[in-house]
This record gives sequence, structure tokens and C-alpha cells, in this order.
Amino acid sequence: MWGIIATWRMAAEGVGKAADILKNGGDAGDAIETAVREVEDFPYYKSVGYGGLPNEEMEVELDAAYMDGDTLDIGAVAAIRDFANPVSIARRLSKEKVNNLLVGEGAEKFAHKEGFERKNMLTDRAKIHYRNRVKELTAQEIKPYSGHDTVGMVCLDTKGKMTTATSTSGLFMKKKGRVGDSPIAGSGFYVDSKIGGASATGLGEDVMKGCVSYEIVRLMRDGLHPQEACEKAVAMFDQELKERRGQAGDMSLIAMNNKGEWGVATNIEGFSFAVATENQEPIVYLTRHVDGKCVHEPASQEWLDDYMRTRMAPLEEK
Repeated sequence: MWGIIATWRMAAEGVGKAADILKNGGDAGDAIETAVREVEDFPYYKSVGYGGLPNEEMEVELDAAYMDGDTLDIGAVAAIRDFANPVSIARRLSKEKVNNLLVGEGAEKFAHKEGFERKNMLTDRAKIHYRNRVKELTAQEIKPYSGHDTVGMVCLDTKGKMTTATSTSGLFMKKKGRVGDSPIAGSGFYVDSKIGGASATGLGEDVMKGCVSYEIVRLMRDGLHPQEACEKAVAMFDQELKERRGQAGDMSLIAMNNKGEWGVATNIEGFSFAVATENQEPIVYLTRHVDGKCVHEPASQEWLDDYMRTRMAPLEEK
């Protein structure tokens, strides 16, 4: 059995490439890195990699992580600038005995010494988004932070090895140096090949408060199906935050166990995800809430067409 699941429609092409690797007996590490890089390299996805939206100083700072479920090795980078594929740098760091999480200048120096591709990650399109947002902030009272769509994935290969990975440019207009849950083990991601894995997208500041990815893996270890584990963890922590703080930020979690079974739960409307398994060709689902449960329905061709049309539409400066 093999499988891969990923947050958001933007991961669909990467999931398709990973599926080709996995169905031919390929490694879960290679498959998930290939899939995440596909998202990082596509300039029209404004929350990951090249074309990612900048911080308040108009710099693109990227976070990424990789975890091997066989060895529990972890690698991560945070607030790294001017490197094309942070997920690959994270995977390389996972092979080190120490220094597994590097930030800012330290991460950049490591990446340079290891020969990773330098690249200006700030696109002209992202600059227009930035300048338009600055004008909106000046003209009216709106939230500066918006857009925090991390790509997160969990992967299982035919040998039973599992991996997880994340990549994001973080909150649009964030403070310089801000880091969310994506490169933090247990919060943005966690995987154990003996059990399964989970990954998160949403408001990192809230996801970190509950270590939700680890909690889902723990629930799967206790025997819950990935769907049950996701729904229980997300619902309980969403309620906990509302009771203690009056509100809960966006939170969407994906999971897969070591049998290739998967689950998804979210506290928002309109969450999309992509999945492929030995028994399921790559497909995009939309999740909606019905009677307190998360119900997943295949996205229509109309929805898929509109998704790409809106993301690739020409941008004009306001």
C-alpha cells in the first residue's frame, strides 16, 4: 500500500508526481520532496515558495520542515530568504545529528555551503500584492495579516516508510522574523511510520498552542481512524481555544496512517486537499461541515477551473 495526502488544491500537481514515484516503488522521502518542490516552484501560489507573499518589510521569509517516520529524524528552516526550495534544505538538515532547525542567516549560510540554489523569491506579482495591501491599510481599517496557506503533506511508500513535510511563506505582512507552526515538530507536522502522520495549515500562533499534529498521531496510536483522530483533535482544541480566549484561528489538519487510510478536519469552510493512494487516482476534495462532521466531496471541474483562473488572473496595482 502507498499513499500521499496534502493540504490545499495547490498541492494537486505535486501529489500527482509523487504518486508516479510511489506506484513504482519509490521512496517516501523522494516522493514528498518532489511534491512540495512542485508547489514551491509555481509562482502563482502566493503562500509558498517562489511568489510567496512578503513580510511587512517586503521580504519573502520562508519556513519548511521534513520528518522521517522510520528514524524520527527532523530537519527544518525558518525565516530563510533567497533560496528556491526550503523543503530540500530541511530534508538535508534532517540527516545531521545536531543543528536540525536553523533560522534566518544561519539557515542561509548552511544552504549556501551545501550548494542549494540561490534565487530572489520576491516576484513582481508579489510586489503588486504588497503595494496594494499597503494602500488598503492606509485607506481603511483592515487586518494586516491574511493568507497563511501552508502546504503540508504526509506520505507512505510501499515499504511502509512514512514521511511528512511542510513549506510556507507564512502570514502576509508578518513581522520580520515571525515563525509559525510549520517548522515546529508536533505542531505543524509529525510522523511515525509505526502509526501514521499529520500536518497542519492555518493560523500558526493558534495551532502551536495545542501541538495538534502530534495529538492526531497520538489518537491514531490509540486506535482511532485518521478521520476520527482529525475530527476529535480539531474539534476539542477549537472548543478549548474558544472557551479560554473567546475565539480560535483557522485550523485544518490532514492525516494518514500506516495502512494508507486518511482523514481531514477543519474549523473553516471551503478547505481543499489533494490525495492519492494505491486505490485512488490523484483527486481534489472540498470539505464542508454536516451535523458536526467533516464531509469530503470531490471538487467539481468548474471549481477547479475557477481556482486556477483566479490565481493566474492578471494583477493591477490599485
